[in-house]
Amino acid sequence: MNRKRKLLFTIVRSLVAILIALLVATVLIFISTPGATFRIRIDATFEALREMLAGPVFRFSKKNGMVFEGKRLADIFAAMIPTIFTGLSVCVMFSANQFNLGAEGGIMLGAFVSAMAAIYLPLLAGLHAVVAVLLGGVATALVMLLPALLKAKLDVSEMVCSLMLNYIIMYIIKFLMNFYLADKSRGTIQSFPFRESSAIAPIVNNPVFSGAKLTWGFIIALVAVLVCGLFMYRSRWGYTIRMIGINKDFAKYSGMKVGMIIVLAQLIGGFLAGTGGGIEMLGRYNAFAWNALPGYGWAGITIAILAGNNPYMVPLAAFFMAYLSKGCDLMATYAKVPSQLISIIQVVIFLLFSAEQFLSAYRQKLVVETAQEELALAQAQKEGV
Repeated sequence: MNRKRKLLFTIVRSLVAILIALLVATVLIFISTPGATFRIRIDATFEALREMLAGPVFRFSKKNGMVFEGKRLADIFAAMIPTIFTGLSVCVMFSANQFNLGAEGGIMLGAFVSAMAAIYLPLLAGLHAVVAVLLGGVATALVMLLPALLKAKLDVSEMVCSLMLNYIIMYIIKFLMNFYLADKSRGTIQSFPFRESSAIAPIVNNPVFSGAKLTWGFIIALVAVLVCGLFMYRSRWGYTIRMIGINKDFAKYSGMKVGMIIVLAQLIGGFLAGTGGGIEMLGRYNAFAWNALPGYGWAGITIAILAGNNPYMVPLAAFFMAYLSKGCDLMATYAKVPSQLISIIQVVIFLLFSAEQFLSAYRQKLVVETAQEELALAQAQKEGV
């Protein structure tokens, strides 16, 4: 199957999975919607769907009807920043067939290290944020050496190791915050305030974007997408990572250093997750107050699956997830429908994308069409000769 048809299959598969997930959500909304009659529940269901599908960028009122809200769109872009980085992190690791789930703990560790650098390192404005974020990324990459080396040297399951590592990171951070690093003058467990020099500035200094916390981290995230795409599809290292993911044994017998590449993929994944955590922390918060895993890593897994492990598709998948999350929150607020529907939709999408036989007949049809075109072209060239 050629590249054009592969892209077509990926797009169709994604759209069908999303439509099925939304259909399941519609049924669940109808079931959970209060109402004495069938008509009332139908109307309530359509109102909930309107809030979920259009509410993230439009405000509804009886007087003005449907009005575009720039603030809501900016909120969606801001919410994409950490999940773009975790999506890229998972894409790189999954491309090497390494089911490392450490992006969740990685983004928390990156945020914590960057926060400590923002508090205790006296640096100039501009440089301070860069150094803090890089320290968060490097620290997370080094921690990801543990599951990477265990996998490469002892063939320990990176999935189990990284999953447990998430909670080790979380509880170590909670311990440090509770006993050593918290600002005791506050009513909650949080760090001392960040230095002003460490803040990541908003893209545009106006009430819409500043209120949404849409910072230059969004632009950095898009640059990271471009760099990751070039690395994965235009570099020797990226080709090696993808080859190991496709056929590890073939890569090994071709002379590729499989162990080193496994470690490299997980180091890059850890750096991306930690960098995303640092950018999110310094762009959105004034002090570190995370007392649990933030959920961005789990969202990154769904985003990577939606993107088909293609870094260039990660922003679209992140936008879809951020849009849907915002829609579910508005639906819960205005239509009295549980916002937990986002989790159900994510699960349905995950199951459909992880099912190898999902739309396999359509894929086979595209393969046959490609083969027929190649045979026809070969025949025409032969007759021309």
